[in-house]
Amino acid sequence: MGWIMGPWIIIAGLANGSTLATYDGAPDYPGPDRIWQVASELELTFLGVSPTLVRALRVHGAEQAQRHDLSRLRTFGSTGEPWNPEPWWWLFREVGGESRPIINISGGTEIGAVLLSVNVHQGMKPTSLGGPSLGVDADVYDKDGNPVRGQVGELVVRGSWPGRTRGFWNEPDRYLATYWGRFDDTWVHGDWASIDDDGFWFLHGRSDDTLNIAGKRIGPAEVESAAVAFPEVAMAAAIGIPDEIKGEVIALYLVSTEGVTPDDALSAKIERAVVENLGKSFRPQVIRWVHDLPRTRSAKIMRRVIKAMALGEEPGDVSSLENPESLGGIERLA
Repeated sequence: MGWIMGPWIIIAGLANGSTLATYDGAPDYPGPDRIWQVASELELTFLGVSPTLVRALRVHGAEQAQRHDLSRLRTFGSTGEPWNPEPWWWLFREVGGESRPIINISGGTEIGAVLLSVNVHQGMKPTSLGGPSLGVDADVYDKDGNPVRGQVGELVVRGSWPGRTRGFWNEPDRYLATYWGRFDDTWVHGDWASIDDDGFWFLHGRSDDTLNIAGKRIGPAEVESAAVAFPEVAMAAAIGIPDEIKGEVIALYLVSTEGVTPDDALSAKIERAVVENLGKSFRPQVIRWVHDLPRTRSAKIMRRVIKAMALGEEPGDVSSLENPESLGGIERLA
């Protein structure tokens, strides 16, 4: 509640005459249908989710949702991280019956609002965030500060907007260097984004998580999407590790779905899928199966922490982790 989601939900919701429903505990305990049970019993019309949550619920099957009356439900809300196509389609088709839009948004506590959001009048594309919010002069820049279309670049905002943070406490220089030090009069948000030919916007993960393979840059979400397309994979995290020839190669950490025992054959299938989707340059050099991945309380996978553990380095501040026990399963790579 200390992050921007609290004010969004409470102030915006109550100001528009809504009734706010919250509950304590996990969305899949004591039973895997708990979140659908809550939605049914409280006759929710709007249900907020995250891509990581949907990937976890997908493991239990759509029948967990279909056994409850969700007829009052009109819309899904989503934020926090990029979507993978298969979980998006699962929620839209299998749970939503292709009649409930997924309002995918991106903003941040330091934004004080939303940068990008689906607009139902514009229409939807799977995993898209629609376009910039009102009053936000957003764009996608290449490394030289030129607007680009049809390719991945930095999500930026020109000028200012209401709600933007004005500094870090007692650290004005670090604030300027973090957000304003790259391009003139331009806020650099720290996310990879792209805009397609129809004007729809997409996010591709944090730009500081970028993989640079033999001079070719790619977001980890693109690699991870090829992995989580398999029903045997519940979660995935792609990181870059040093390589003498390519500079960096891909290590892929995977969590299997419940009841699945991963083996070399499954790893080989996933490796082939990455190559088929992205090309030989992005073939994972390492695939590791772990029991869990370190995540924040808002369900964001901490790739920075995974990379540090894999390289035998100090992971830094891990106070925001929801599941610190997951670190024990990430072994140092030889």
